[in-house]
Amino acid sequence: MPPISAPISRPDRPLPLADYRLFRSRDLDEARERVAAVFCPHRLDRLAARARFDTVQHHLPGQGLSLNYIDYGARMLIEPGELGGFYLMQIPLRGGARIQHGGADYDSTPERAAMLNPHRHTRMTWAEGTGQVLVQVNRAVLQAQAQARLGVPVGRVMTFQRGIDLDQGAGAALRRFVLWLVAEADAGRAPIGVGLMGRAMEEALIAALLEAGAPGAAESASEAAPAPPRHLRRAEDYIAAHLDQPLTLAEVARAAGTSPRALQAAFRAHRGTTPLGFWRDLRLEAARADLQAGAPGTTVTDVALAWGFQHFGRFAEAYRRRFGERPSETLRCGG
Repeated sequence: MPPISAPISRPDRPLPLADYRLFRSRDLDEARERVAAVFCPHRLDRLAARARFDTVQHHLPGQGLSLNYIDYGARMLIEPGELGGFYLMQIPLRGGARIQHGGADYDSTPERAAMLNPHRHTRMTWAEGTGQVLVQVNRAVLQAQAQARLGVPVGRVMTFQRGIDLDQGAGAALRRFVLWLVAEADAGRAPIGVGLMGRAMEEALIAALLEAGAPGAAESASEAAPAPPRHLRRAEDYIAAHLDQPLTLAEVARAAGTSPRALQAAFRAHRGTTPLGFWRDLRLEAARADLQAGAPGTTVTDVALAWGFQHFGRFAEAYRRRFGERPSETLRCGG
């Protein structure tokens, strides 16, 4: 493999997860905003002013995890800090990245996946031409499997110590499994998400991830998860009680007895989202319940309006990203 600083051109063949494209853009601000909508707010800087910047992001959502493909084209500095609500495995298909994560500092290549914990600071440099498949796993979902499968005590954070060797053993099996899931999606058979098979595939993928990362996660019981602050719980209660009403960040912060900035920080650290993102997700779940109930005369428009979604196109896109299907498909199956 060439050094991670060497430019590598994109292949002419279709990119992974091509049917699940979210966007393609040469605008740095747009790329930063669109990627953050799936992952988390982060620093994103181009390291060579004249380099070709051409970002593409593909995203296949499931129930507890998502499959992603990202390529920025140019050499990039990416600094999300703490991820908050999710773990992230990055498998370079081309190129590579320099990873600084907690106390670890290593190169991620097609032979070595980066494994990022939600509670440790992350800073990365992606080489020019790097294309990666990323597996994003909900923190609570992975933690529950770590407790059940590895005996990680309740209240302790599952911590992967370094990257994962993809050349042999459980790491090689994990890589094959991830790429098989991607190939299934590319063949028109979305392998994760709704349904018994989709949930089984997600559980199997998390189990494979834990098995491959377990040798480096032996110290997983050493870090205690901090308890959520009271103002976070007050905010969640207030949002749940006013779910069908228009809310603002300032209003929720006042009800929780804290500042908007402190509330934003608490949601990022403990929930991996924002207060208004939490509100949106609860409304999406409520809308899904109504669509699944499929009462006579129910329409997608009526359900969207009932839960405060005025822009139907954005509602449908947010719904598809979260549940892996369109609102009309849920209504049809439920009715």
